Amino acid sequence: MTNDNPVSLDDRRRHLLETPEEITALLERVHTIAVLGIKTGDDPNQPAFVVPMYAQLAGYRIIPVPVYFPDVTTILGEPVYRTLSAIPGVVDLVDVFRKPTDIPAHLDDIIAKQPSAVWFQLGIRNDAAAERLARAGIDVVQDKCVEQELRKRGR
Repeated sequence: MTNDNPVSLDDRRRHLLETPEEITALLERVHTIAVLGIKTGDDPNQPAFVVPMYAQLAGYRIIPVPVYFPDVTTILGEPVYRTLSAIPGVVDLVDVFRKPTDIPAHLDDIIAKQPSAVWFQLGIRNDAAAERLARAGIDVVQDKCVEQELRKRGR
């Protein structure tokens, strides 16, 4: 069962964020970021660890949602959740570190959590998934790095 409420084509397009102004506005309204596919930091050069760590240092609350590492209970000093819907409270942004082909398996969980936005990291693009999220009223950024975008804005 999904919670995708149909919205008009114009509304869907409004939820697909691409311009620098749209990205800035998103980063300014976000406080809590759930990181789907976060890594543990065993390899400190893994973008799926470094990017969330940078965002945490920039003042965002990070909620780890690893796909692997079943025995890990904390990452970046925060408790781990196995699904987005298990996270208590509001999630402003879901930052996705998954292959484009793996994203559809997470869509029902993302939509059930109803974050205000979903961000597919640099190199990750899935137009069908973005369209489904936009139809559910969720803003989507594709193929951009959160860390790079924060750095551009002096954060």
